[in-house]
Amino acid sequence: MNTTKQALMNRFRQRDATLAVIGLGYVGLPLALAFARAGFEVIGIDVNEERVALLQQGVSYVEDIPHEHLRALLRQPVPAGGHASMPQRGGFQATTRFDVLRDVQAAIICVPTPLSKTGDPDISYITAAVEQVATYLHPGMLVVLESTTYPGTTTEVVVPALTAHVPTLQVGRDVFVCFSPERIDPGRKDWTIENTPKVMGGVTPDCLDVGRTLYEQAIQTIVPVSNTETAEMVKLLENTFRAVNIALVNEVLLMCDKLGLDAWEVIEAAATKPFGFMKFTPGPGLGGHCLPIDPLYLSWKLKTLNYHARFIDLATQINTSMPAYWVQKVQDALNDVAKPVRGSRILIIGVAYKRDVGDLRESPALDIIHLLQAKGAHVMYHDPHVPRVLYDGIDLTCEPDLDAALDAADCVVIVTDHSTYDWAMIRRRARVLIDTRHVA
Repeated sequence: MNTTKQALMNRFRQRDATLAVIGLGYVGLPLALAFARAGFEVIGIDVNEERVALLQQGVSYVEDIPHEHLRALLRQPVPAGGHASMPQRGGFQATTRFDVLRDVQAAIICVPTPLSKTGDPDISYITAAVEQVATYLHPGMLVVLESTTYPGTTTEVVVPALTAHVPTLQVGRDVFVCFSPERIDPGRKDWTIENTPKVMGGVTPDCLDVGRTLYEQAIQTIVPVSNTETAEMVKLLENTFRAVNIALVNEVLLMCDKLGLDAWEVIEAAATKPFGFMKFTPGPGLGGHCLPIDPLYLSWKLKTLNYHARFIDLATQINTSMPAYWVQKVQDALNDVAKPVRGSRILIIGVAYKRDVGDLRESPALDIIHLLQAKGAHVMYHDPHVPRVLYDGIDLTCEPDLDAALDAADCVVIVTDHSTYDWAMIRRRARVLIDTRHVA
């Protein structure tokens, strides 16, 4: 019997363990607080000093986490110098210091995995976090990677980095390593950290047992799979499925435009079929950290195996072309009223990548703004969730008065369909309206 495994699992079941969550973004912070609510001592680690300072003050920068929920779990911050003092049972604290890892029983890595400028996976945040974990690795410790990545990362990158630092520790006997992909959907109230089923794969069966035991204390349903590569692939399949189907309906929109048909009427009618059809809707393109990026991780991995992921590449081509399609619609609509794009005042309604959030990452609104500005348009925007856009060369401030902005605009472009907008009013007030979401 593996006594280290049993002792660690017992500590997890009794909530007599301290966890570290590395990376306190829209994935890591909700996860850390979920474990704190379940009765664990949780230390959140982030290299961003401003983020940590806000959390220590009880200020949440993640829209799905109200300040009061954070404050209810907040404990005293880690003191400077020496060993970190642990929080009270069932509490959360934040720090920039990695030396707290020497006293934890589990380290969960939730760091970004962007694409490099060449379009290749950038796992530098993962490797940096793993190096820190390896520095303080000790027997009786679980390491879980949650960051989305290509199949093989856990076994090819994480495990070698851990064992290189402490070669006497054996994975599956002394320390335990798992991959469990995040399934956060910002802005949702029905599916949360606690009730969304959680996929988990272990490097060994014993690793899976330990990881599953920890997560079962905070999450209702754990879905075990045979290994970490399978768990990594599950996440990429989920987001590739959405990206490809969104590309399909975007192309249906383009085809219906050529045929003189209403694409949304076609889709709504098709959606009445009770089997064999799943409704997706067209729009301005893909946004967020996951959908535009995750399929490209899979495509890149397959290229290393001399395989061309044709669906992924075609879907990416269609989805990334949509901002240009809508800008052409703006140009055509302005031409119909004898106005050029150059010099026209164009109001963008909604710049976040999805409804009712303030996240700008990969938002198609940014591409639309770039294209319109390149054509000489005077672009302004309104978004109740985004006070300022300072991103990728764009520096704009939200129009303070929507009514005045509508009156001033030559053309209004609905990009993000936030639920707070009165679409009938916007349709009535707009001189020229381009509706990428079919809400007005």
